[in-house]
Amino acid sequence: MLNPATAKAVIDHALFLGADFAELFVEHHQSSSVELISGDIDKVNSGIDFGIGIRLFFGYKVLYGYTNSTDEEELKRVTGLLAAKDKRDQIANAAALNLSRYNSKHQCQQPLAQGANLEAKIAFLKETDQAARSEDEKISQFIGRILQREQQIEIFNSTGLHIGDTRHYTRVAATAIAQNGSEQSTGFEAPGALTGWEFNTRLDARELGQHVAKQAMVKLFADNCPSGEMPVIIGNGFGGVIFHEACGHLLETTSVAKKASVFHDKMGEMIANPVVNAVDDGTMTNEWGSINIDDEGMETQRTQLIKDGKLTSFMVDHMGSLKTGYEPTGSGRRESYKYAPTSRMRNTFIEPGESSLDEMISSVEHGIFAKKMGGGSVQPGTGEFNFAVQEAYLIENGQITKPLKSATLISTGPKVLKEISMVGKDFELAAGMCGSVSGSVPTTVGQPALKVDNILVGGGN
Repeated sequence: MLNPATAKAVIDHALFLGADFAELFVEHHQSSSVELISGDIDKVNSGIDFGIGIRLFFGYKVLYGYTNSTDEEELKRVTGLLAAKDKRDQIANAAALNLSRYNSKHQCQQPLAQGANLEAKIAFLKETDQAARSEDEKISQFIGRILQREQQIEIFNSTGLHIGDTRHYTRVAATAIAQNGSEQSTGFEAPGALTGWEFNTRLDARELGQHVAKQAMVKLFADNCPSGEMPVIIGNGFGGVIFHEACGHLLETTSVAKKASVFHDKMGEMIANPVVNAVDDGTMTNEWGSINIDDEGMETQRTQLIKDGKLTSFMVDHMGSLKTGYEPTGSGRRESYKYAPTSRMRNTFIEPGESSLDEMISSVEHGIFAKKMGGGSVQPGTGEFNFAVQEAYLIENGQITKPLKSATLISTGPKVLKEISMVGKDFELAAGMCGSVSGSVPTTVGQPALKVDNILVGGGN
């Protein structure tokens, strides 16, 4: 996408201006989406974006800018503007560029570049809509969306790195709304993968529609949730969003390097119950949060964050490594060429344990089964969180008795890690988007069901 000779000239210019490190991030991004509302196609969008991000290090200071031009003089002009305040005499040349290659782990059979498959996507959404509405007459609305995008990147830097990658993403989102008089409730699922439109062969349109409709109907006639501190069983899959938000961000050098994380000085210490093992893994085949290389050009890897309750690693990007001394983990990520990369999660999850869901539920005299988690808020630095439960049930005398609504889980990441006493076998992953200082990136959360012995539950009672 960018002439290597041009890239080398721009990087040499950055070093001549005194930069300790220089990088060019080239991106060509193509996207296509279709949305269905009220049984009809409401939106069909497509677009192409192209740009080049320029990053300079002056010591621990990071300077970043971008342009849509591939012209050498324009790239040098932007570089000069970035370096203007920090310019110093230094005669240096970047290492010779050496094109790196690797074997992609993630095959794609129906990339966006070969066609948007619009008719097939519309048929899929309409079948999902019909299945949701046929589940119950109280399903008043269905909203479906399919997004497919293709991101081509190329990275050059002053160490001599020249590497590229092409990433194919497909995601399907389904929302069902149930209504009874003035009462409304929703069901939602949004599976995704690092693959092309062949992802649809892993999905059943009718099952997806029925699932979100049933989820909405369960909540429509549910009782209010009790409040207070109690044991909670958090369901598998998207239940891992709590670990992601309340703990995962605290293990990124984005916060660790600034000592803005409560875990910044806890390496090698017990920070969780010994039954907890947590991983951030970018190598999982075709998973939504996987990557061949990160956005700094490093091949991705599996990073064991917590082993038997002990903190064993952080997620480390290039600058994070310079500041903390920890080795990079292939975790430097960014939304696009408009953002400088920082340490970010990929596929982040709690590993399977030895307990069954039935064993966990039978161990609770009075508590909550949070089968499906929803969104929430987290206080950076402390990990204090407030998460809504999308689908919840009351547990009484070791049995699930009735559905609940308006449940909220309130605690802190460090506290909840130590309150986990049982980890299940029913491991599952779920796709999501994660926002941080380097923009929004595809990430996967996951876990088996697990038991938290004591957590504050906010409810309608």
